[in-house]
Amino acid sequence: METEFSAYDQNDILADLEANVTDGEVFIDHDMLEKQSFSANLPGQHGLAIAFVEAKSVEDVQGVMATARKFHLPVVTQNRFTSTVVGADAVDGAVILSTAKMDQILELNQTDAYAVVQPGVINAKLDEAARKQGLFYAPDPASKPMSGIGGNIATNAGGLSGVRYGSTRDNVLGLKVVLADGRILKLGGKTTKQAFGYDLTQLFVGSEGTLGVIVEATVKLMPLPLGDSLMGLAFFKDMPTLAEATTELRMSGIYPAMLEAMDVNTLKAIDAYKGTNYSSKSGAALILRVDSITPEGEQIIKQILTKYQAGNVQLTTDEKEQEAIIAVRQAMLPAIFTGRNAVMEDMAVPTSKMAELVAYIQKIGEENEVEIFTAGHAGDGNLHPTVTWSKDTTATPEAVKLVLRQMFKKALDLGGTISGEHAVGMLKNQWNNVELGSDVDYVQHQIKALFDPMNLLNPKRKIN
Repeated sequence: METEFSAYDQNDILADLEANVTDGEVFIDHDMLEKQSFSANLPGQHGLAIAFVEAKSVEDVQGVMATARKFHLPVVTQNRFTSTVVGADAVDGAVILSTAKMDQILELNQTDAYAVVQPGVINAKLDEAARKQGLFYAPDPASKPMSGIGGNIATNAGGLSGVRYGSTRDNVLGLKVVLADGRILKLGGKTTKQAFGYDLTQLFVGSEGTLGVIVEATVKLMPLPLGDSLMGLAFFKDMPTLAEATTELRMSGIYPAMLEAMDVNTLKAIDAYKGTNYSSKSGAALILRVDSITPEGEQIIKQILTKYQAGNVQLTTDEKEQEAIIAVRQAMLPAIFTGRNAVMEDMAVPTSKMAELVAYIQKIGEENEVEIFTAGHAGDGNLHPTVTWSKDTTATPEAVKLVLRQMFKKALDLGGTISGEHAVGMLKNQWNNVELGSDVDYVQHQIKALFDPMNLLNPKRKIN
């Protein structure tokens, strides 16, 4: 916030913003600033912006950065504001730069299977447009109906189909980025193979708005699979058994597109939320999908499910029945978050270590009397244990903090990461030295200093 020693009056800053933002809008009313400064993910982790800018052009973005350099202002880039790690909340005195209104599909090339989009294009809308041309956009985070491509790229978002089609990183061909000094970098291109120069495109994927502002992206599209898609719902006695079955399914040669797991606590929450009775059937549930299924592939699935004593198995190619199955997974978050304080974590381990991690999470939850709901993308070892506590408790209980630290350390001990797809934001940036080591941590800060020497872009995020 502005202090009594400031060389500039706030009106000077706002006048400069107004002059530099010619296509978009600048908002300074308190209600708007409150709304855009705080995403309600974790109380006490945000500040209050002095202005909210809805950019509508690359020139607007450059204009905001010009004002930021002149007045030494932090700039927090927002897209569709769906971050779960306090990655786009305001810091005090910041300008919030929204790219949500830059939302045009600029090119959709059916022959070469790519799209050029502005950052505010919603993931689901790009996929819908591609499907009309016989293609699809593979990354499908749970926020697909609401999150923008720019935010997906900035956080390297994962998704339900990541086990086959990869994360956002695997589907980005090129970027256009505005740097802190106003320069525009055009990175990558429209070819699937690119070997010239250093790969700066991938440097910006997952950079969380700390190195530059993404203003355009070229992304890979894929042809729609031929034949039927098979979806299944199966129940196991516990999560470790499910994890073992998942590893075998993944390595069986059927190339599953989806392997989603939910433990018994999650099933109980869904039952309470939807009035279902899933938790009485077992201790864990698996949702699977295989594109272009063959009779041989279906037989392999049945054999593996039988081997691990899965019960109440439903396998279907019917579209309506598949929608009902995936609705179970989509109910997970509202079911868990309703009536509770919660922190949804995001760690990934080699799939062979997933059963061990799941068993450990269950153990420390019981030892510390903390309720943990474990679910996630079992096919690539990416788990989302959600630690909860009473709504009546305002401060985060010490037992919850302890359990989180224990989970993080266990994931790292197993050769994993404590951020699989939700990014780092403000919640985990103090763990950089622990996960990466001091030498890599230092080099990352050197990279930040090279691209953003004034530390204007999304300060306190990603690498602290």
